[in-house]
Amino acid sequence: MEATKNLNSKRIKSFLGNNAIIILLVAIAIGVGIARPGFFSGANIVNLMKNTSIRYIIALGISGCLITTGNDLSAGRTVGFAACIAAILLQRADYSDRFYPNMPEMPLWLVLIIVMAICSIVGLCNGLVVSYLKVQPFIATLGMQTIVYGICLVYTGAKPIGGLRTDFTNVANKGLFGTKFSYIFLYAIVICAFMWFLYNKTRHGKYMYAIGGNENAAEVAGVNVPKTKIKIYMLASVLFAVAGFLMAAKSGGASVNTAQGYELDAIAACTIGGVSTTGGIGKVSGIFVGVLVFELLKIAMQFMGVETSYTYIVQGLVIIVAVAMDIRKYLAKK
Repeated sequence: MEATKNLNSKRIKSFLGNNAIIILLVAIAIGVGIARPGFFSGANIVNLMKNTSIRYIIALGISGCLITTGNDLSAGRTVGFAACIAAILLQRADYSDRFYPNMPEMPLWLVLIIVMAICSIVGLCNGLVVSYLKVQPFIATLGMQTIVYGICLVYTGAKPIGGLRTDFTNVANKGLFGTKFSYIFLYAIVICAFMWFLYNKTRHGKYMYAIGGNENAAEVAGVNVPKTKIKIYMLASVLFAVAGFLMAAKSGGASVNTAQGYELDAIAACTIGGVSTTGGIGKVSGIFVGVLVFELLKIAMQFMGVETSYTYIVQGLVIIVAVAMDIRKYLAKK
C-alpha cells in the first residue's frame, strides 16, 4: 500500500515537473478569463484558433528539425516569402497596383503548388548545407533566414501587397459549414493527421527519432542520415509555404515583415509541448498543446492591457525557462 502511494506521488511530481509551464500558463489564462469575461467570448476563441492553426503548422515543420537535434531559424522569413508570392499571384484583375498587370488569374491550387515548390528549394538548401557541408543547423538556417529576406526584399521592392481575390481570402476566413469556425481549422487538422501518421507509422518517422536519439548509432544501423535530414528540412519548408499561403489569405495581404520572428514562437511552443532540444523526443499532440498555451499567454496579456513591449519580455522568459527545463530533464535522465 505504501509502495503504491510512493509510486503515485512520484508520478504526480513527475507530471507537475514535466508540465509546470503549461499548468502555469493555463492557470494565468483562467485567471484572466475570470477577470475579463470577454476573454472566453466566441469571437476571441475563433481568433485564438485561427492564430493557433497557422502557428501549429509552422511548429510542426520545425519539430522534425528539433527532434534530430537541428533547428530552422529561416522559418519565419520563409513563411513571409511564401505569403508574398501567394499574395502577388492572387491579386484581383482590377486592382490598380497589381504586381503583374497582364497576368491571367490562376487557380488557387496551382498557386499553392508553386509556393510549395519554391519554398521546398529553401529547405533543400538547408538540408544540403547541414548534411553535407556539416554546418551547424543554427548557423546554416540563420544564414538562410537572411538570404530569404533579401530575396523577398528584391522581389517585392519592399512594398506591401494587397488587393487579394475574394476566393483566396475566403480560404482562411470563410466559416466552416456556415459557422464562425474558419476552414483554416480543417486544414490544420488534416496536416496534423498527416504528420502524426508520418512520425508514428512510417520508416521516415522511425529514422527521424533514431537520428535524434543517437545519430552515429542510426548511421551504423543503416539509416541514410543525410537523405533523411534533407527530407526533414524540405518538409519543414513546404509546411512553412502552406502557413504563408494561409496567413496571406487570413490577413488579406502580405509584406516582407509578415511572420517575422515566428520561428522563435514555434521553437518555444515545441519545447513547451514536449519536443526535446536534445533530440529524439516529441509528439504531434504535445506540439499542439504547446502552441495553444503560448497563444493563450499572448492573448491573455493583451486582455490585461499589458504593453506590447512587455509581452516580448515575457515571451522571451518563457522560451528561456522552457529550454532550461528541457535540458534539466535531459541531464536528469543521464
